Amino acid sequence: MAQSILEAFEKTGALLNGHFVLSSGLHSRQYFQCALVLQHTDIATEICCDLASKLAEVECDAVISPAMGGIIVGQEVGRMLGKRHIFAEKQDGKLVLRRGFKVAPGERFIVAEDVVTRGTKVQETIDIVKNFGGKVVAVGCLVDRSGDQSPDFGCRFVSLAKLHVETFEPDKLPPDLAAIPVDRPGSK
Repeated sequence: MAQSILEAFEKTGALLNGHFVLSSGLHSRQYFQCALVLQHTDIATEICCDLASKLAEVECDAVISPAMGGIIVGQEVGRMLGKRHIFAEKQDGKLVLRRGFKVAPGERFIVAEDVVTRGTKVQETIDIVKNFGGKVVAVGCLVDRSGDQSPDFGCRFVSLAKLHVETFEPDKLPPDLAAIPVDRPGSK
């Protein structure tokens, strides 16, 4: 399964190489531009179906995603699990629920995301659910690029591909990476 998702990323030009700043603030030589793979609805359906199958036995009431990257993943996973899907989005620099979305006390959620490096947006989403009295029972993502430093979300965490992709703090760049101009594809 990990190989097939990587093939989909390569086939669609969604696996980029260069010098990138990730949403976590870390720098990397690789970037997974999920929008490029998810724009192909047949591929999006296939890979999200694979993720939903890994989450099918999790008892949940709904799916929630952090915007922007997780929205398509969450929508597809929710559809395949027969659950409603909501998303959190940025407002004043932090994720919040808007658009009339609600979390009921005791409601059980799966958080669906595209790529996890440090898991900051996933954790913010988990905190939103908890603050409304809900519970996150699982986290699922297409690509877990955290390597051997997987975040502990306090629940089941599954991915279609678990990779060790080197990341660097901004002040600790290797010379070869520092010599390459920075690209910020997530903000284009």
